[in-house]
Amino acid sequence: MEKENIAVGLDIGTTKIVAMIGKKNEYGKLEILGVGKSKSLGVARGVVNNITQTIQSIQQAILEAENNSGYKIKDVVVGIAGQHIRSIQHSDYISRSNPEEVIGGNDIDLLINQVHKLAMLPGEEIIHVLPQEFKIDGQSDVKEPIGMYGGRLESSFHVVVGQASSIRNVGRCIQSSGIELSGLTLEPLASSDAVLSQEEKEAGVALIDIGGGTTDLAIFKDGIIRHTAVIPFGGNVITDDIKEGCSIIEKQAELLKVKFGSAWPGENKDNEIVSIPGLRGREPKEISLKNLSKIINARVVEIIEQVFTEVRAYGHEDPRKKLIAGIVLTGGGAQLKHIKQLVEYITGMDTRIGYPNEHLAGNSDEEISSPLYATAVGLVMNSIENRTQSAVRMEKVTGPEKVTYYREPVVEPKVETKEEVVQPEKILQVEAQSVKVESTENKIRRSFFDKYVDKIKEFLDNAE
Repeated sequence: MEKENIAVGLDIGTTKIVAMIGKKNEYGKLEILGVGKSKSLGVARGVVNNITQTIQSIQQAILEAENNSGYKIKDVVVGIAGQHIRSIQHSDYISRSNPEEVIGGNDIDLLINQVHKLAMLPGEEIIHVLPQEFKIDGQSDVKEPIGMYGGRLESSFHVVVGQASSIRNVGRCIQSSGIELSGLTLEPLASSDAVLSQEEKEAGVALIDIGGGTTDLAIFKDGIIRHTAVIPFGGNVITDDIKEGCSIIEKQAELLKVKFGSAWPGENKDNEIVSIPGLRGREPKEISLKNLSKIINARVVEIIEQVFTEVRAYGHEDPRKKLIAGIVLTGGGAQLKHIKQLVEYITGMDTRIGYPNEHLAGNSDEEISSPLYATAVGLVMNSIENRTQSAVRMEKVTGPEKVTYYREPVVEPKVETKEEVVQPEKILQVEAQSVKVESTENKIRRSFFDKYVDKIKEFLDNAE
């Protein structure tokens, strides 16, 4: 029987950790086999600050996804975010010894390796090297250099940089949870794969992913990533403001925000009031919905203005850099009432809410097609692109036994994979012949991640 290509994405967020198992169906759509969700403990603003709690949260999400799907997870593609992420634009070139030979993958690898030698700030490492336009002997706007002739190969790159320690901490949490790390992706890039169409990327679009701890931005133009940024504010600061402004506990503040919150203060009448039970026999609190929306509005305006500063820094006012498709909002924060209207009012740009349902199979659960799961869906798509075999079908075992022996089988998949690796290798040999068909951008992204993930694994093994 043909082996299923099962992909697994793990979204380690500030408020929640989502493990998602999926595969492509016969129509090329993503079929979600199982989802596990747990409260994220030990992560602040996208950065791990308590290893033990994060491991427990990851294990809980993984176990739930396994129980829902009937598959045992072996490895995952993980999203990287956090306030330590920054991006730079960089151009580099190589001079080829023989211009009479066609440009091949080796020349591009050489150019990429040169970008890796960029001097970074202490403790920083390059996460992504994303190619933009290539130039060959002064001829600009070359999208696909492989197969062309030329002596000087030049390219502009979008380089994403992050704190090495933060990335290694994520690697340590995953390894300690009993699973392997098969890939890393910047979270706004994963979200963009899930909610943006190719037409939008061509026309020019800004994706704003409003999470719990951070707001991520990715700008595309002419189908190429142009700018990325991570703003260290998200839905949690709105909840904190409600907590302080209304003198209530966090749980109540979150419920208020989700059920009655609005980003547009003019919507509510003065006499609209919600009553909140008091603590331990105290009198209930009455909160005006108008005041609530004023508190939310003030913080959302601040977040959107910070994001718009980044959009301006990209230079969207330049006619050649104009973002014709406007703004797409996604992430949990995009579910806030009237946020679309507020963003349009502040930025003057067309705005829509981004749902990942375009890539999902028709029978998918409605909850999964919420903006909340955009990053997780994007990570599963990324895992499918990497052709990973990330999960194997579990044998039917009774409930208690599955929980009792949960830690023991962790060693077994490692032994099994050694036998299984024989078959994927044969497949890879066949694929290697058609490698030239793959786009340069995908090839660079894939080969770079293989190297980077290997580097993290090597670091973790040496740190044992």
